[in-house]
Amino acid sequence: MKVVIVGGVAGGATAAARIRRLDEQAEIVVFERSNFVSYANCGLPYFIGGEIEDPEELTLQTPESFFTRFRIDIRVRHEVTAIHPDTKTVSLKNLATGETFEERYDKLLLSPGAKPVKPNLPGADIDRIFTLRTVEDTFKIKEYININRPRSAVLIGGGFIGIELAENLRNLGMEITIVQRPKQLLSPLDSEMAAFIHSKMRQKGVNLLLGRNVTGFRESEDGVAVLLENEEPLSADMAVIAIGVTPDTEIAKTANLKLGLKGSILVNERMETSVPDIYAVGDAVQVKHFVTGEGALIALAGPANRQGRIAADNICGGDSSYGGSQGSLIIKVFDMTAAATGISETAAKKAGLRVDKVYLSALSHAGYYPGGKLMTMKVVFEKESFRLLGAQIVGYDGVDKRIDVLATAIRAGLKATELKELDLAYAPPYSSAKDPVNMAGFMIDNIAKGILKQFYLEDIQNLPRDGSVTLLDTRTSGEFSRGHVEGFVNIPVDELRERLGELDRGKPVYLICQSGLRSYIAARILTGYGYEAYNFSGGFRLYETAVSDRCLIENATACGADR
Repeated sequence: MKVVIVGGVAGGATAAARIRRLDEQAEIVVFERSNFVSYANCGLPYFIGGEIEDPEELTLQTPESFFTRFRIDIRVRHEVTAIHPDTKTVSLKNLATGETFEERYDKLLLSPGAKPVKPNLPGADIDRIFTLRTVEDTFKIKEYININRPRSAVLIGGGFIGIELAENLRNLGMEITIVQRPKQLLSPLDSEMAAFIHSKMRQKGVNLLLGRNVTGFRESEDGVAVLLENEEPLSADMAVIAIGVTPDTEIAKTANLKLGLKGSILVNERMETSVPDIYAVGDAVQVKHFVTGEGALIALAGPANRQGRIAADNICGGDSSYGGSQGSLIIKVFDMTAAATGISETAAKKAGLRVDKVYLSALSHAGYYPGGKLMTMKVVFEKESFRLLGAQIVGYDGVDKRIDVLATAIRAGLKATELKELDLAYAPPYSSAKDPVNMAGFMIDNIAKGILKQFYLEDIQNLPRDGSVTLLDTRTSGEFSRGHVEGFVNIPVDELRERLGELDRGKPVYLICQSGLRSYIAARILTGYGYEAYNFSGGFRLYETAVSDRCLIENATACGADR
């Protein structure tokens, strides 16, 4: 059996090694367009910033190491230009010599990946404007920085690459501005969770111009001018376009393989395309979203590796299937960590699901043990069924393990109420006896039992201020004086029982505190005395962060933003 693999990196390289482990006699040839067959995409910004110093650390395997270990023929700088399913051949071009030739296959695996979206804007081909996707892109940016010592950069796009590159260039001492059309960074998060990331970026000196439209570029005396719609141009020494990627599937299209979202390759659960004996994996394929069951594009290394393994199994006569992607992600934002799994509330509502949510602010480990760091967690679930849909966490220590527990719970089909039953490891330096994941389960269980009634950020401005309801802030008077929601009055929770006479028993009471805990206790007190009580989910900390961020985005001058 002869297997030809188009593209290396995560999916193709993983498949090649797996095929060899399953079939010692198979002839395996991998054609890779770049100079590198297997490299760490996710490490590229950290090499530019100097966190990774040795460029060889980016290379996971070389053609020589692949051949020595697996006897796999790796040919870099070879581009597949056409697929001929009728003759089971591919056309190739040696990019080093210009030679063209054809290669026969019994099984063909496509792992062409994705390419950066480069908008068709005036001036986008200026030398000082870069994209970042490959090792070659990385070396080009690194060389430019080393030679020219730029003092400023504009990054167009605020996804993974934009955020990670902003941090690394900022750590080099550069003035950084992120500009993009969407009004938030990191689109898999809901806007109020992204607000914590925005706050951290601004705190670290990164300028955010969100909700702006880039119309083109122009060379200037000092560098490059980034042109904005209805605003003055931004001047910088360099610019990087990082507005996302699109499946690199031109050869699949010309071979008449069935295509899906944004030209991605349609595959079944066995990673088989619409043409017999042709498989596809990685960023170029449309997958089923594990939570919604709908088609999705999820360009992440973990799914690509698993898909490569599954395709290899089936190429070798096995029967493996891919159950779908749920988009689990994590990113470092300076000293902060943001993570998500499943779908956001925004995505769930777009999918037509009836959703509810809980927020909680929790320490990374026991409060009495030194060094605990605060994290904000949001868990999204389906009403009535309490099916877990997704989770988002922004914080510091311990974010990674909580998101992985929640990702596992979603994959295992646990209900949101069952999070309370998870038997998680505890010791004071690592967690609390009631882990944040358990606490989310307790809160959702209280909702299921009618013990907890909530109201949310989107409700707060529409609450009546005409006296028909009671708006109550249960923090201390000092906290209240430093900032509060308009229309709320202050009765600290520890004084509430003695001051019940100040409240009208016939009016619903809407309660808020800093995190949601004290106001929940106050709600239970009031319920015990016959009041109808609702607790604000997320607390004043969430409210203040989200509202301040929205103000900065919508009206930077009024909010005192650094323009």
